[in-house]
Amino acid sequence: MRKLIKDAEYGGERPLYGLHDARLERVVIHPGESSIKESGNIEAEQCTFEGKYVFWECRGFRANDCLFRESARSSMWYCSDGELTNCRVEAPKMFRRMTGLRLQNCVFTNAQETLWDCSDVDIRDSRIEGADYLGMHTHNVRISDYRQDGNYSFQYSRNVVVRNAILNSKDALWESQDVTIYDSEINGEYLAWYSRNLRLVRCHITGEQPLCYCQNLVMEDCTLGADCNLCFEYSTLRATIRGHVHSIKNPTAGSIEADSVGEIIIDRNQKAPANCRIVVRNRT
Repeated sequence: MRKLIKDAEYGGERPLYGLHDARLERVVIHPGESSIKESGNIEAEQCTFEGKYVFWECRGFRANDCLFRESARSSMWYCSDGELTNCRVEAPKMFRRMTGLRLQNCVFTNAQETLWDCSDVDIRDSRIEGADYLGMHTHNVRISDYRQDGNYSFQYSRNVVVRNAILNSKDALWESQDVTIYDSEINGEYLAWYSRNLRLVRCHITGEQPLCYCQNLVMEDCTLGADCNLCFEYSTLRATIRGHVHSIKNPTAGSIEADSVGEIIIDRNQKAPANCRIVVRNRT
């Protein structure tokens, strides 16, 4: 049976340290540190968290309709089996070295340096803003019905599947591996440089110099914005593109098929095997 803590307020350092098998309702955690550290099997409903390092080393927590103030930075590190639903998170640097995290119908307003070195993550129906350096070194991630604003996201990530998303992020997916994105919009310069096994299906891409230095890039029925120039430099790929491509530069190997291409740049700097096949469907 869970211990019920209701309509209470706590502050300072470690007021509920080591708490297990408890349900918190309308509890306020005022500024302080490590308020519920080294805990487990915790439920939180309509609670407000203002202190730092709230749930470090927590094994099993559920938070619903809760608020994490900006001062609650770094609230969840070294945790496992965590779930946030209908929550508003104003704090940066959430979620480090976690295993098993589920986010549903959540809003993040300052997600800087959030979700680092985590695994087994599921994010649904959520919006994340201020997301600079989101998802670094994170793997086994599933995302759907999602919007993100912030640069340098999901760098060095592995085994990520994204569906129905809008990603506004410069330098997204650098050095990522085994990422698949369906039916999404990706906006930002220098998309996915040095990535491996990236697959884009029915996606729209904007931003300068996308998809360079990629290994085994696959694009299926994608579209590129008018600002996508110098695409695919030094990439090996298999791409089918609907509509126009502003310019293609020095792809390394594979094939590119597009309705039209403004400029194809093949110069002395192209790398071996230098045998990428480019097919323009509607040559004039």
